[in-house]
Amino acid sequence: MTRLWMLPDGVEEALPNTAWRVESLRRALLDHYRSQSYELILPPLIEHLDTLLSGAGSDLEDQTFKLTDPVGGRLLGLRADMTPQATRIAARHFADVPVVRLCYLGTVLRTRPDSLGGSRAPRQVGCEVFGEASLSADLEILRLMLDTLRLAGIGDAHIDLGHVGIYRALAARLKLDEDDETAVFDILQRKSQPDLRDFAAARQLPVKAASGLSALMELNGDVSVLQRARQTLDVSDPQIADALSALEQAAAHLAALDNASPLHIDLAELRGYRYQTGLVFAAFVPGHGREVARGGRFDDIGAARPATGFSADVNELLRLGNSI
Repeated sequence: MTRLWMLPDGVEEALPNTAWRVESLRRALLDHYRSQSYELILPPLIEHLDTLLSGAGSDLEDQTFKLTDPVGGRLLGLRADMTPQATRIAARHFADVPVVRLCYLGTVLRTRPDSLGGSRAPRQVGCEVFGEASLSADLEILRLMLDTLRLAGIGDAHIDLGHVGIYRALAARLKLDEDDETAVFDILQRKSQPDLRDFAAARQLPVKAASGLSALMELNGDVSVLQRARQTLDVSDPQIADALSALEQAAAHLAALDNASPLHIDLAELRGYRYQTGLVFAAFVPGHGREVARGGRFDDIGAARPATGFSADVNELLRLGNSI
């Protein structure tokens, strides 16, 4: 009989003590977002599959549970991430509003965890800004992510900062097909210089562009990385120069905050690069092997206008925090 009561792998329930802690944090977070002029949305758990996988959801097909609608016959999906839903809502219901700030909190379901040891049913919380292209919107979202960690009682987070625009500028010069671009992405994530040399030789890549990709693997560390990047990369390319400028301003902004978090720069950090277009950031806690929150810019994806946002798993924040 007890086997009948077992939950699927990667799925958990909240019993009374934990459930009250979840509810207390939920209220604290949503009250804070409301004080910052964010509007709460409650998207449905299930939608038409093609809607869920459009725009920012294009990388989620393997993580999405699918079923056929017995009423309409169309293929449906259980949401694996709420960002595509926020994007759809912004495009459909707020198309005439120049700048839209939305927040959400709800369970998402995934066929597999997005990292080793992760949940298949995170309780996702996040904020998105649509219609604002300036760096100030990215910094606003970054501050909200830090506020979220603080409200959860996480005071020792480390911030990783990157910018996919640099990689995009270098990759554009190579004119790679989809398979080769995937291969380069994998090489950069592993930071394997020998594999990059072999790949560049096999594909006869232009030396200058290939050397730029090679340099990205070494450009990681403290904020001094940005000065080295200006000496190493082709800053005559406006896309690269603008990206480095954005990183410098973001690093200075973070350093000026009260109780500034340790900062790590990684120019080969490409999480979500297929849809993210600019500044990307993530928060890590010492001794915890995966990010506890992440975000970044995803301009003109689905909503056909600038966008930036972050998300986190409330369940994981509670496990790592100590405020409630």
